[in-house]
Amino acid sequence: MSEETLSRSGTARALGRAITETPALRRGMGLTVALAGLGTLIQLVVPIAIQQVIDNDLLGVDEVDVGSVVGTGAVALVAMFAAFLVRRQALVRLANASATGLSELRVRTFEHLHRLSILVTEAERRGALVARVTSDIASIQDFMDWGGVGLLIGVAQVVVAMIAMLIYRFDLALVVLAAVVVYTILLFWIQRILSRAHDKVRKRVAQSLGAMGEAISGLPVIRAYGAEEETRAKVADALDEQFKSEYRTAMFGASLFSSAELFAGLITAAVIGIGVVTGTGAEMSAGTLLAFLFLVNLLVQPIQTLVETLNHAQSAGAGVRRIFRILDSPIEIDDPEVPVRLPAGELDIEFCHVDFFYNEDAPLFADLNLHIEPGTRVAVVGETGSGKSTFSKLLTRIHDPVDGSVMVGGVSLKSLATDDLRRRVTYVPQEGFLFDTTIADNIRYGKPDATDEQINAAIADLELDAWLASLPGGLSTPVGERGTQLSAGERQLVALARAWITSPDVLVLDEATSAVDPALEVQTRRAMERLIAGRTSVTVAHRLSTAEAADEILVFDQGVLVERGNHNELLAAEGVYTALYADWVKGTAKVD
Repeated sequence: MSEETLSRSGTARALGRAITETPALRRGMGLTVALAGLGTLIQLVVPIAIQQVIDNDLLGVDEVDVGSVVGTGAVALVAMFAAFLVRRQALVRLANASATGLSELRVRTFEHLHRLSILVTEAERRGALVARVTSDIASIQDFMDWGGVGLLIGVAQVVVAMIAMLIYRFDLALVVLAAVVVYTILLFWIQRILSRAHDKVRKRVAQSLGAMGEAISGLPVIRAYGAEEETRAKVADALDEQFKSEYRTAMFGASLFSSAELFAGLITAAVIGIGVVTGTGAEMSAGTLLAFLFLVNLLVQPIQTLVETLNHAQSAGAGVRRIFRILDSPIEIDDPEVPVRLPAGELDIEFCHVDFFYNEDAPLFADLNLHIEPGTRVAVVGETGSGKSTFSKLLTRIHDPVDGSVMVGGVSLKSLATDDLRRRVTYVPQEGFLFDTTIADNIRYGKPDATDEQINAAIADLELDAWLASLPGGLSTPVGERGTQLSAGERQLVALARAWITSPDVLVLDEATSAVDPALEVQTRRAMERLIAGRTSVTVAHRLSTAEAADEILVFDQGVLVERGNHNELLAAEGVYTALYADWVKGTAKVD
């Protein structure tokens, strides 16, 4: 379903889809509805008891039968308690179903986010994506926990009360029914306005979360450039827009609830007025009138609750629509139904007639063809925007080509299971992301079942023992959020150890030394050399000293592979690489 279609779809349709696609919400729903209806039916004992007591025990008798009044009252009291227990059971059942179902929906949304194309997730602000699995689903949870039960019980109560009124006094029931129909039409009109208002609220919440998340993540840069006031103003504006949209929506919702109070008063006054004018008699005794008024209250009270529920439903509907915009986004990179396993041993790399673009009007690669022999150390160079990083992302299937195929070991990446690809082909980005845990746990992301002994062995193999020993907690040293308690070089060492422990056959590096502090550069280069040895490797080289040591260099210029060969061969050709190298030697290269 497209975003435009979702934005037009009503709240009932959106919530209906959430229930349809979430089995836990549907499970046992029939019994829950039946319990809600049963609780309302039991409540009818009360107006019947009122009529019996007034008409038979209080009016037109010489002496009040106290025993009969007390007995009838006791029956009504027991009925009210029984109705409470039955309705409470319906409440508990629906609350359990909603908690389970929405937990499943939250997990499903999160998993779908992780499977979406990087292009899709990068187009959204992080705060907006976080809002999908937090505040958006929380709004549905609030509605299901309270409004959902009120909706079930309220609808059952309105139907039962209306049937009972038709039995008691047909003409008065028609007056009440006409008023309910008119008010319902008004509610449908109002809910369309509320729906748009709540959509705007959810959008503002996502924007404010994004602004705050960005301000927190970028705090070092903000302080470095003295941009605190501008950042505070930006966040304040986002929060102010959120407040205004929430305030307008709340004011409209409050007016709606007040209209329900007015409706209740008018309909009660109308019933009393018509009852008094028509007088009492066989058809309309005093007990019947009071019982009818009780039924009116039984009908009006849930309508008032339903009006309040409608406000929560609009917020929930807006949340559902935003969640399904994510769930309806196609998974561009997915496992094949029958995956092919990579062959054992060293793997070659081949690009066959690959086309790729971020924008259809500006294609990056067009009919790219190349082959890399197993065990070759390849460097990829070129100016900014030439396609170096995109080449590495196609090779690791972070992106899929628009046309053509990328092959490893003679197998198209689209034919591989994701776990096989990630185990055999490992990517080390320019800035290795670290999670807010220990060094050992961050390395273990490469191999979740790795023991501390295996991690220590990996550190020793990379000759990083001295560095690890210099840390206060060794492998247990916390790295902080995004690795902020480590230097850029230390973060890269952890990323290299993470790659080493996976034992890949193909290694793709986005110049791991480009952001390394000088104190650790020697250790980093030595670790990289040991990591690359004996493997097919592709390194996006931002420093051409890396290219000098490669077996082969691929030179890209605006998405075109213009040159390939080793360092000496390319210098002798006096082409693009020669110019890049000369600029780099002068310190003016545009290769970062």
